Amino acid sequence: MLQVNNIRDHKEAYSKALAKRGLNAQPILEEVIQIDELRRSTQAQLDDTLSQSNIFSKEIGLLFKNGETQKADLLKEKTSELKDRSKLLQEQLNDTVEKLQQLLYTLPNIPNELVPAGTDENDNEVVFAEGTVPTLEKDALPHWELAKKYDLIDFELGVKITGAGFPVYKGKGAKLQRALITYFLDKNTAAGYTEYQVPHVVNEASGYGTGQLPDKEGQMYYIGEDNLYLIPTAEVPVTNLFRDDLLAHTQLPVTCTAYTPCFRREAGSYGAHVRGLNRLHQFDKVEIVRIEHPDKSYEALNGMVEHVKGILRELKLPYRILRLCGGDLGFTSALTYDFEVFSTAQDRWLEISSVSNFETFQANRLKLRFKDVDGKNKLVHTLNGSSLALPRVLAGILENYQTPEDIKVPEVLIPYCGFDIIN
Repeated sequence: MLQVNNIRDHKEAYSKALAKRGLNAQPILEEVIQIDELRRSTQAQLDDTLSQSNIFSKEIGLLFKNGETQKADLLKEKTSELKDRSKLLQEQLNDTVEKLQQLLYTLPNIPNELVPAGTDENDNEVVFAEGTVPTLEKDALPHWELAKKYDLIDFELGVKITGAGFPVYKGKGAKLQRALITYFLDKNTAAGYTEYQVPHVVNEASGYGTGQLPDKEGQMYYIGEDNLYLIPTAEVPVTNLFRDDLLAHTQLPVTCTAYTPCFRREAGSYGAHVRGLNRLHQFDKVEIVRIEHPDKSYEALNGMVEHVKGILRELKLPYRILRLCGGDLGFTSALTYDFEVFSTAQDRWLEISSVSNFETFQANRLKLRFKDVDGKNKLVHTLNGSSLALPRVLAGILENYQTPEDIKVPEVLIPYCGFDIIN
């Protein structure tokens, strides 16, 4: 969430930056400032009224002590009027604060200056590519056909027990899935990330804290009776571990990793491009989260990008990195790099990771601060990345490692799954 003081100080710059997202933010920013002016004015009136009431209360005590009952009774009447006024002002202040808060929730994060202008994924910038796309036989199969041929994943059985988008992994498919999870976690912990096991459902405050609410409310599975949400990513519970915390500067950076299933309604997702593992309602993902000093967050972002690169190099999958344009940038992100692996059998790129810096946007919502060396409390920067999302990584492995006779297993995964071939 943007800070009101920064909106006041940088209104024109913010308006220009948000235009990269295709948003005409000027009217909203001006309304924020106007409502904040009303909030300040109401708060000042309330403070004056309460101060006057306190003064009168002290005078009443002295008057009664000195036997001046009549004067004391007159002041009691005035104090009663002041209490009524303060109650009305407090209600007005609460309404104004709530209105301001809801308006701020509608504003996305300010894009970093590196973010290119653009309207959609077609305007994203390719900033890096690595790996050789393998040449497959002309009758090479997409992963959903391979999954059926080798009895690795049963999509129809998932439909039977739940619905579309909830696959059932079987045999070597399940083992390969488990191997990937363990491999990703081992890579992350070896890089210094502390592993967490976190709840798979969160409360409303957690959803607001990391920005999934109210922006993506329609994309989250909601448990109405308990007012809880199934998590769309481990980013939500992991980052909220530190909600309302005040950290010492010596505690930074905080680095976390976690494996969780992820649940997304993905309303409106239809067509051939979402077949098989391309888009699911439930999928597995290993996440990395960092809480950083503001001066070091972009160095940390670059380090996260290099970390994901290293994993894909070991898997020997051809990939590329995109810098997302304003129109494709997530609501909470200041700068995002997407990793895509090339699906040879589908002849298309599949997103398998996003690495983002949210700067202070989430921290302001979370009330997550640190005490700097100068003794001042400041907002941290939060970052997160997929390391990695499993479905499309698995799709890429099945398709790119297939031969006419079988499917090879990436060498780095053999110790984890216990076999080197799927046939």
